[in-house]
Parts: sequence; structure tokens; C-alpha cells
Amino acid sequence: MTGNKALSLVGLATKAGKVSSGEFCTERDVKSGKAALVIVAEDASENTRKKFRNMCDYYHVPVFFYGDKDTLGHAMGKQFRASLAVLDEGFAKGIMKHLER
Repeated sequence: MTGNKALSLVGLATKAGKVSSGEFCTERDVKSGKAALVIVAEDASENTRKKFRNMCDYYHVPVFFYGDKDTLGHAMGKQFRASLAVLDEGFAKGIMKHLER
């Protein structure tokens, strides 16, 4: 249930224009300091997960590995998404609260 709440918040943040998705956009927003939270699909490649884990550690951005590509994409109303960045602190805190349980 708590995961569904987190995914609902991802959907709201997407509608508000506060989410970027896809590997290139997520990486750009982490490196530019815009990302408040990164979510990577658990079924993303090991290389992708390692890349975002290391990048988020370096740039001090919280990263969570949650769901699968289809679930993340569906939450955003799009096709498969392996990674997404939440750009708003408020949305990020709300989503983290539900993912940490």
C-alpha cells in the first residue's frame, strides 16, 4: 500500500511538471543540482543502477531502487522508465516518507 502512495505522488509531481525521466534527463538534473530525489527501477541493468548509485552519492542526492520499469512508467503516464528525478523538495520528501517504510 505504501508503494502505491509513493507512485501516486510521482504521478502528481509529473502532472505538476516536477519530474524528469529517462537516463539522460535524470543524469543532467542530478549533475546540475536540480534533482531532490532519484528513483531507479529495480529491474534496470546493473550498470545503470551502479551509475546512479555512485552519481547520487557524489552529488548528495537520495536514491531509491523501487518497482520495475513498467510500474515507474505507468505512474508517470508514460512507457517504460528506468529512472526518474523528482525536482521539487516537497514532493521528494513525501515520496521518500512512503518509500522508507
